Amino acid sequence: MALTQERKTEIIQAFAVHEGDTGSPEVQVALLTERINYLNEHFRTHKKDHHSRRGLFKMVYKRAHLLRYLRENDINRYRALITRLGLRH
Repeated sequence: MALTQERKTEIIQAFAVHEGDTGSPEVQVALLTERINYLNEHFRTHKKDHHSRRGLFKMVYKRAHLLRYLRENDINRYRALITRLGLRH
């Protein structure tokens, strides 16, 4: 199932740093992670969908940059985020 508006709202509320927050690195990384996980499942059945695979690589790259920014600026927020999302870094 693709990222619905309801699911997106849930993720934003769960990872928001303050009220009305939609652009903090935590929210952006959480949304990207949700989309990356969805695409990974998509590629299990659609192995030859190379156009979407390129989009996946771009999302992974953007998430890595956001995580690097967060790690360099606030290590505690970074550690809490990767623990909540179950990422390995």
